Amino acid sequence: MSTPSVNTSAEIPAGFGEAAFEAFLATRDEPAWVTESRRQAFQRYRELLETELDPEEWRRVDLRALRPDRFQLCTSQAEQSAAPETATLLTGQADFAGHVKHTDGQLISSEMSEELAAKGVIFGDLATVVREHGELIQPYFMTRAVDSQRDRFSAWHAAFWTGGTVLYVPRNIIVDAPLHSLITLQADKAADLSHTLVILEEGASATLLEETASVSDDLLGLHVGAVELILAKEARLRYVQLQNWNHKVWHVAHQAGRVENNGFLQWTVGGIGAKLAHIHQDVVLDGRGSEAEVNGVTFSTDNQIHSFYTQQSHNAAETRSDLLYKQVLRDQARAIWRGMIRVEKEGQQTNGYQRNDSLMLSPTCRADAIPGLEIEADDVRCTHGATAGRVDEEQIFYCMSRGMSEYEAMHMIVEGFFQTVFDRIPVEAVRETLNQAIIKKLGFGR
Repeated sequence: MSTPSVNTSAEIPAGFGEAAFEAFLATRDEPAWVTESRRQAFQRYRELLETELDPEEWRRVDLRALRPDRFQLCTSQAEQSAAPETATLLTGQADFAGHVKHTDGQLISSEMSEELAAKGVIFGDLATVVREHGELIQPYFMTRAVDSQRDRFSAWHAAFWTGGTVLYVPRNIIVDAPLHSLITLQADKAADLSHTLVILEEGASATLLEETASVSDDLLGLHVGAVELILAKEARLRYVQLQNWNHKVWHVAHQAGRVENNGFLQWTVGGIGAKLAHIHQDVVLDGRGSEAEVNGVTFSTDNQIHSFYTQQSHNAAETRSDLLYKQVLRDQARAIWRGMIRVEKEGQQTNGYQRNDSLMLSPTCRADAIPGLEIEADDVRCTHGATAGRVDEEQIFYCMSRGMSEYEAMHMIVEGFFQTVFDRIPVEAVRETLNQAIIKKLGFGR
């Protein structure tokens, strides 16, 4: 069978219409099943553009200023050859067993220790792994975790995904040292539709630290991403995502984790950057005895909007989920969290918990927290809670009366507010990284 020619240097029209889609396909060197899935997703995307988004999830998120036609996909790795080194939150914080870097959706570098490669671990660029290990990837890619037909953003991503990271760990293989994935935006008005896929076979264990960053503070950007975390029986995964775009990037993502019998997923989210960030995050416990711990830390300043729509689904007996989000707001920023614990009839003896706490550093910021429960089983323990409040002026006065500056007092209070989340994170590099990000961003009273 002849292979169609691929023009990797073709210029793709701005926007995401049919002309841009066909030009994009002409730049891809992919198996037929990938091309077909893209075409189906694009057709679904066009249909969903005419359909309203789920009001329960989106009514508090204003997308009127988002204009997709302003953004453009990058298709040539050569355009990124001069990409500068980006000083990211995790730079120099840990020794990694492997590293993958993408800029504007294109692979820049990929490496992994020879020891892990000899054990059958796969860690690298999604586009490359799809070509070289398609039979392994196809059963998992957007079939079990993220639903490509859920809404216009998931279909948009499924049609136009570019770069991305794959981690595959074979049965009973333990990856002790963390792996690192870095996604950056460099060009003005660049669109990144990267995809993260983690597959852990039975009894496998790994830690993946992933971060996003902008090379410049002044350039517009768009990220429409997806994350899929798939754990087999007795697998254990620690996944950390630190979102640190500049304040001119739109960040929308669908993220989902699925856990089988006695598996354990620890998922930590740090939201620091972006103009507007909206994350749809699903944790699905499919097997008896499976567990998930979800940690979230966000710090919103200026006019930033950080929005999370989280769902904890218990589909089997004796499962446990524990979600804790802590949010600090300042200036005119806004934080939105809508959480739901869903227990199916099969989910007897479930233990589900969710909590969201917001700390306001100014009278003009706003936090919306809406927890919820949907329980079909009759032998469960499910609880939820949400709090919001201002910094206690007496605490600030007390600290200042003992020689601290107002800045030092505020930092101590904010750090203490986040400490309960930090205590749940076993990776020291992540704890230190989040603390340093808070120090940089605090700068109150401007």
